[in-house]
Amino acid sequence: MTGILVQRFVLLGVLGALAACVDQANGGGAGSRDQITAVGSSTVYPFTTMIAEQLVANDPDAKAPVIESTGTGAGMKLFCAGVGAAHPDIEDASRRMKASEYATCAKNGVRDVIEIQVGIDGIAFAEAKNGPKMQLTPTDLYKALAANPGGKVNTARVWRDVNPALPAVPIQVYGPPATSGTRDALAELILTKGCEASDPSAKALAKSDAEAHKALCTRVREDGVYVDAGENDNLIVQKLQSNPNAIGVFGYSYLEENKDDVNGVSISGVAPTYATIADNAYPGSRPLYIYVKKAHLTAIPGLRNLLKLYAANWGATGPLVKRGLIASPASIQARSAAIIANETVLDPAVLS
Repeated sequence: MTGILVQRFVLLGVLGALAACVDQANGGGAGSRDQITAVGSSTVYPFTTMIAEQLVANDPDAKAPVIESTGTGAGMKLFCAGVGAAHPDIEDASRRMKASEYATCAKNGVRDVIEIQVGIDGIAFAEAKNGPKMQLTPTDLYKALAANPGGKVNTARVWRDVNPALPAVPIQVYGPPATSGTRDALAELILTKGCEASDPSAKALAKSDAEAHKALCTRVREDGVYVDAGENDNLIVQKLQSNPNAIGVFGYSYLEENKDDVNGVSISGVAPTYATIADNAYPGSRPLYIYVKKAHLTAIPGLRNLLKLYAANWGATGPLVKRGLIASPASIQARSAAIIANETVLDPAVLS
């Protein structure tokens, strides 16, 4: 699948006319609306959708929020395009905002950004119930998926080509597109680790030539072995059922949601479970965020309440965990709740 598949969730019916909000644009987009809008990560999408449902359930007069699954990277572009009714209030993100993205935000007048960690997720590798029962490592995945492992064009066609202990079944991986935060996390948490473990010079290369390191370690092959499945993670589950030898890559919540249809693949001997991701034993653990424009908190009805609902539901026994979220440690939950209560803006100096 090519391009960005946008999933639009409109609560309680068709999107009505946008009206009646005080536009806190500070020179930003024209027009007005009284409806929360969010873009971004397909991994965070179901959690923000659940909170939006609660918001409307608690206030029947509230307009239905519109949540779009665009992928983290594409969502950042939309979020950072400006302040005002024409631009999203929230960015769902399966990785932290980059310094370069914040610079784009600031250039377009989006300077007061609130960063809230809402939980933890894991990059899950999965196979069909009747799959080959793979046991992989970051090095295996790097050698299978990198465009130029060890500086040479990747010619591996079956898993045994990358590791003689693996079965001689074709390498076929369905995963997220380049605009996805899950793809960024795959590169950072899995491919880079595998690259640096298999090539001792790679770690030094990261400091001396970042672009060369990226080409060596995280550029994914484009010869059909890795298939960009778009932002629809449910489509990957369907692909695994029709191709039992394939591997799928998506957020842990989709593995949990589809546990009757697919199995998690262990990485370095650790299976992707709530417990292993929560305690960072699983190699693909990562934080999940939402980013909010402070200028929109007063302008957009219900936005403050939505953030409060997030904080009230992200605990270890809360409904978001039942939906597939992994709760952050108590200290991070407390910090995030304080950020919401105090409307503390992000210090861009902490970004990289």
